[in-house]
Amino acid sequence: MKFSGFKVVKEALTGHRGWGPLWRDPEPQAAYDIIVVGGGGHGLATAFYLAKEFGQARVAVLEKGWLGSGNIGRNTTIIRSNYLLPGNEPFYEFSMKLWENLEQETNFNSMVSQRGIINLIHTDAQRDAYRRRGNAMRLAGADAELLDREGVRARLPYLNFDNARFPIKGGLMQARAGTARHDGVAWGYARGADQRGVDLIQNCEVTGLRIENGAVQGVETTRGFIGAKKVGVAVAGSSSRVMSMAGMRLPIESHVLQAFVSEGLKPLIDTVITFGAGHFYISQSDKGGLVFGGDIDGYNSYAQRGNLPVIEDVAEGGMALMPMIGRARLLRAWGGVMDMSMDGSPIIDRTPVEGLYLNAGWCYGGFKATPASGYAFAHLLATDRPHETAAAYRLDRFARGHLIDEKGAGAQPNLH
Repeated sequence: MKFSGFKVVKEALTGHRGWGPLWRDPEPQAAYDIIVVGGGGHGLATAFYLAKEFGQARVAVLEKGWLGSGNIGRNTTIIRSNYLLPGNEPFYEFSMKLWENLEQETNFNSMVSQRGIINLIHTDAQRDAYRRRGNAMRLAGADAELLDREGVRARLPYLNFDNARFPIKGGLMQARAGTARHDGVAWGYARGADQRGVDLIQNCEVTGLRIENGAVQGVETTRGFIGAKKVGVAVAGSSSRVMSMAGMRLPIESHVLQAFVSEGLKPLIDTVITFGAGHFYISQSDKGGLVFGGDIDGYNSYAQRGNLPVIEDVAEGGMALMPMIGRARLLRAWGGVMDMSMDGSPIIDRTPVEGLYLNAGWCYGGFKATPASGYAFAHLLATDRPHETAAAYRLDRFARGHLIDEKGAGAQPNLH
């Protein structure tokens, strides 16, 4: 089944009787060439690119729940490539380019909307930092524009410029950034992988890794043992628990990151805005809800829910930026389990166990990295060589002292 405008019209005229499931629901085979543990955005993207770009036919994705039940559906949907350091910026710009062609590549409406992002400036020092960041972005081939106060006012006239607690002095804009429908991204990758022969196996929890003579042989699951030549782990906040089955202790802590959406409102915010005087970011969905978030909850947890103090903190940030949203009702909140690395940057690397590979440590950047993460992890699994844009994401960089401290605030999760 191929989606098209003609198909939509045809189904509308024939009672919608021609739609079928987006993917199969197969039984697991006895063995595969490659098993990807984790049926979220990164795992599904990895399987898609393994089949499409690297010709890997015998691939399975194992998910303990349903596809897309983790962080891929529990975020604020922002896509961007406005990073600073050479270890990160080329990777996220590669991801941005993949986002721009994602819907054509997967033949699925993931609602990619390049509405832009503006990071607000509130101090002279912040302007200098954003000027540096913008130059780094442009050197890596990304787009960046430094706006003065009036440039921001022309685009965001509804902000408080005259009597704000934190006066707005300008902003750094990336016009190609924006948002995408988070669960639609998972569905598009799942459908594309399934069409290319990948087995997507839901309700199949990995309970153990079978390792013999230093090499992985497969995985123990709630549906029996499944053999594999290679196993790639992409399970976000559960990375530490899964890798402990291989006797590995990761430089990762699991924290909850909450996201929020308000009741539906008339069109108000036509871009993504980040508050420079606090950790608050906001956009408006196509349904009209204001989608926003802020800091992690600060304590280690595997629960997909947060606590009230962070809700209060995020609401305070929003009110400081735009008091007008104070009358909007909060419709719902959700939490994702973040795999927070010690330097705030991810890991895509082989492990000391032969045939066992790791994709983890995404911190706040997991959703926007989904296409590049999947492509780079697929490249590593297929070739045993890191993709050129992910060469810095080594697991041993913490032992070697080659950290990628993007924020420059400190090498522990609560500082980044």
